[in-house]
Amino acid sequence: MRQVAVIGIGQTKIDEQWTLSIRQIAIQAIRAALLDAGREAVDGLFISNMMSGILDEQNNLAALVADFAGLKGVETVKVEAACGSGGAAFRAGMMAIASGELESALVVGVEKMTDRHPHEITSALATAADADYEVDMGVSFVGLNALIMRRYMHEYGWKHGDFAPFAINAHANALHNPYARLHQAITLEDFEKSAMIATPINLLDASPIGDGAAAILLVPADSLEKGDRILVAGSAAATDTIAVHDRREPLFLSAAHKTAKAVYQQAGVTSGDIDLFELHDAFTIMSALSLEACGFAERGQGLRLGLDGEILPTGRIPITTRGGLKARGHPVGATGVYQLVEVVQQLRGECGATQVPDARIGMAQNIGGSGATIVTHILNRE
Repeated sequence: MRQVAVIGIGQTKIDEQWTLSIRQIAIQAIRAALLDAGREAVDGLFISNMMSGILDEQNNLAALVADFAGLKGVETVKVEAACGSGGAAFRAGMMAIASGELESALVVGVEKMTDRHPHEITSALATAADADYEVDMGVSFVGLNALIMRRYMHEYGWKHGDFAPFAINAHANALHNPYARLHQAITLEDFEKSAMIATPINLLDASPIGDGAAAILLVPADSLEKGDRILVAGSAAATDTIAVHDRREPLFLSAAHKTAKAVYQQAGVTSGDIDLFELHDAFTIMSALSLEACGFAERGQGLRLGLDGEILPTGRIPITTRGGLKARGHPVGATGVYQLVEVVQQLRGECGATQVPDARIGMAQNIGGSGATIVTHILNRE
């Protein structure tokens, strides 16, 4: 298998893009990535998206985007793994390069969500859960995460305010990201007074949706001169039960643990070597569970990292360094690609006020559903 390198990245601001269609949003990120790479053509196009068939009434999205982008004739496919689609598409593009099937692969995550009524968005998001045994029983996606969070608080004795540092850090970092949706700093008081959505999850525990696209161009590492390359050092995917009630341990992300263990081995590192971690903070509870499953904290102690300031850009394990899902925004099918773009920015030293000092090894973890599909990657700077 060949080693794979990143040579181009692009992204759009996450917002309510009323005047742009899903194809127009995608083409902005594609053009930015190709310009960054100094390329005009690619061999393959991998589109990550969750809900175009539901919200945009547009299937065959990959062919649509390829056509609109002027990439006629290229191999292209849409990859769907719920909110984990971006990580899954990146892994597919990476494997196409590593296997020798393609010499260049453009991975593009895109989602357009804000044209629809909130009830339609909620219903579409719920398709990431078990339709028969969760959704038909009346529980929403935020409701499932609220049940997990409530059980975590009961099991380990934490109070709701202890989750606040995750949200506060994300908002503080997003202030310095021009592509982020939310540019408002928040305080502990703001967090505790925020409107309740599904007890104990309030508005500031949850990530906002949005319209956006991000893109990454991959090539064989041996096609580039050595020195200052961004390499894919580890890639792994795993699944757990889609229904939370079927899990042996509902408070442990077993697929996150499995994939983290695999990528650490592939990259020849441990959790202590990771300079930054772009985790999937769709809800604050997921930040805690991801940190624990990946070996950064003991079971039930993930919140301690936030309370002790260890998750800040200058901390032991910086997370959500560009705002994360919580403040950068969560255009679900595109989120995993945004995470990887942000890791590349950190490894290039392009993150300004939220730059992690001397960042060389970055990890991104993308979650589909409430932990059913998890894809984890490690990138390193040569």
